[in-house]
Amino acid sequence: MSNTLAAQLYTIREFTQTAQELAASLKKIRAIGYTAVQISAIGPIPDAQVKSMLDDNGLTVCITHVRAPWPWQNLDAIIAQHRLWNCKHVAIPAMPQEYRASEDGFSRFAAQANEIGAKLSQAGLTLSYHNHSFEFVRFGKRTGLDLIYEETDPRYLKALLDTYWIQHGGGDPVAWIRKMTGRMPVVHLKDMVIINGEQAMVEVGEGNFDWSAILHTCKEAKVEWYAVEQDVCQRDPFESLKISYENLKAMGQS
Repeated sequence: MSNTLAAQLYTIREFTQTAQELAASLKKIRAIGYTAVQISAIGPIPDAQVKSMLDDNGLTVCITHVRAPWPWQNLDAIIAQHRLWNCKHVAIPAMPQEYRASEDGFSRFAAQANEIGAKLSQAGLTLSYHNHSFEFVRFGKRTGLDLIYEETDPRYLKALLDTYWIQHGGGDPVAWIRKMTGRMPVVHLKDMVIINGEQAMVEVGEGNFDWSAILHTCKEAKVEWYAVEQDVCQRDPFESLKISYENLKAMGQS
């Protein structure tokens, strides 16, 4: 499998808030070896300027995190932005807090996501949902994450599963990836270890996950892009992205 590794820019969000910072950061990302990025948490930089920086570094945008008041009202602007960036995948970073308190809240969110996803689909884009661990709250026999995917159309809401947060919520990353076969264009890869008795994020391959099983299942599930994300790094975040990249290369990814 080639050209499937992407760097999630949220990892280096402290270094992407101005145009000058973003340009320097994208250059570093490309120097590590990544050929794609997920745009997330960058500063207020004009879309055309971002596109120019991406082109200068030979970088593709595999997916984004759209940070706008939910439910999104500015779909025309979102569509135009993604067309400019040649990016067909759009993602919701997290369910807003006000929906999380009840099963009804989860259902209302799912219905809204399905409706927005249908509109984006008409424009040739996909909508994905990025999980954390709060979605593993149980409503009877199923979790909130089960509810989200059961109550939406696979054509209109895809999964952006996060290996760390699935495990953090008590789920099985391999089982969830398998469950989302054909419904997950992008996966978030991050590893977990115990530091001072607490769960912590570490570079891919530096923790306790069974990466052979995870990567094999991602391939079977027809995942297009493997995005490396680390919300909290124990070292310089560019170094963390490099360690993850080199470990994944050693595992046969590129």
